[in-house]
Amino acid sequence: MNSKSVETGKKIFRFVSSVVLVAVLAALFAVMWYLRLQMLMPTRFLGLGNYLMIGLYTVLTILMINTFKGFNIGSGRISILTMSQAIAMGLVNILEFIIVILMTRIKVLMWITLAYIVVLTVAQAFAVLAITFISTKLYRAVFPPFSILNIYGEYENNLVVKMNRRGDKYNITGEMSCKEPLDKITKELENYDAVLINDVPAETRNDIIKACFATDKRVYFTPKISDILIKGSEEVNLFDTPLYLCKNVGMDGISSAIKRMGDILISGIGIILSSPIMLVTAILIHKYDGGPVFYKQTRCTIGGKEYQIMKFRSMITDAEKDGKARLASENDDRITPIGHFIRATRIDELPQFFNILKGEMSVVGPRPERPEIIAEYVKDVPEFAFRTHVKAGLTGYAQVYGKYNTTSYDKLKLDMIYCEKCSVLLDIQLILMTLRVIFTKDATEGVEEGAVNANVRK
Repeated sequence: MNSKSVETGKKIFRFVSSVVLVAVLAALFAVMWYLRLQMLMPTRFLGLGNYLMIGLYTVLTILMINTFKGFNIGSGRISILTMSQAIAMGLVNILEFIIVILMTRIKVLMWITLAYIVVLTVAQAFAVLAITFISTKLYRAVFPPFSILNIYGEYENNLVVKMNRRGDKYNITGEMSCKEPLDKITKELENYDAVLINDVPAETRNDIIKACFATDKRVYFTPKISDILIKGSEEVNLFDTPLYLCKNVGMDGISSAIKRMGDILISGIGIILSSPIMLVTAILIHKYDGGPVFYKQTRCTIGGKEYQIMKFRSMITDAEKDGKARLASENDDRITPIGHFIRATRIDELPQFFNILKGEMSVVGPRPERPEIIAEYVKDVPEFAFRTHVKAGLTGYAQVYGKYNTTSYDKLKLDMIYCEKCSVLLDIQLILMTLRVIFTKDATEGVEEGAVNANVRK
């Protein structure tokens, strides 16, 4: 089977799987609607009204699952996919609960409605687990992983190790230096389904990509910072010569104002809702060793401006008594027992809602770094300073798609993708995706012992 047929087959399989998933979820809602929720209405709907409610629920389901990338059958891990779908359905059912309450207008029915919605959510959780598990297993059986040739440059990284952990998707069976002649590389490509261009100089990479295009070979490649900047460009169709424009200005004034209003609203609600958790956490931290509850540290935001970030203290009071800045490592003995818990659950980040309310940072943006660590990074990667072109954030692209121990160079790439694509809609998507990250254990992994600027390079 050729590459085009495989791609067509994958798209059809994902489409059918997605249709089945949505149909089952909508059917479960329809059963609950007809048998229970409709009974709560002061006046029962006619046939058209019932179809409208089920149709609305279906549309919300599609939009929410798509936002959480829950339709990527075969691409993501089963655990991540089911978690994404379950969170999406939880949010859809919360919206449905609000709609039903507003329609009934009888407060005494609130708890009955909530009970029905909880039962519906549990049933749907089992459904998405079963459908996703079966669909993914079938997908992997029908579409085995591509055989991939790794073409490497002079720098070493752990990308091949990461890809080999996903044996269901990638099968790197050969490798070759980018310094080999292009005709030899092109000849070798005939033995593989795809190629990984792994940290190869731009000129050589471009030649290999052209060779792959000519032979219909799939290409994976690690982008340069300039690639990410170019990706955010716009076409200028004023002449008969192709022209691209990189504006490099971030959000416009109107979007920035909407973003700021959203920051104030979200941080205010966050402070109110999390105040009981913050109060209990403060008591436990102080009771453990009698030290300060909060930990303030100088960080950099937009334009390199410094401010004092506020977090719950998760380490011993003299964690950096030697005056040297260093990131937390795996099994770091400076972290207290309470600190391990609040770091794993992200509770230590809650006081940053006050920084957001004050306008020092945003809900979404690159994570703020310490000035001294930025100074270390820019020695090897001057472009690391580009992250401060937008306001620092509580969550962001690197937090959703990376890990705590992601190398600084890869974090920079992720943050630069946000800087180029930043918009109000993207912010909303990243905020929702953060809900999934909270439940992902490996997102909080520490860096290797003593690492500060590991794997940074141009």
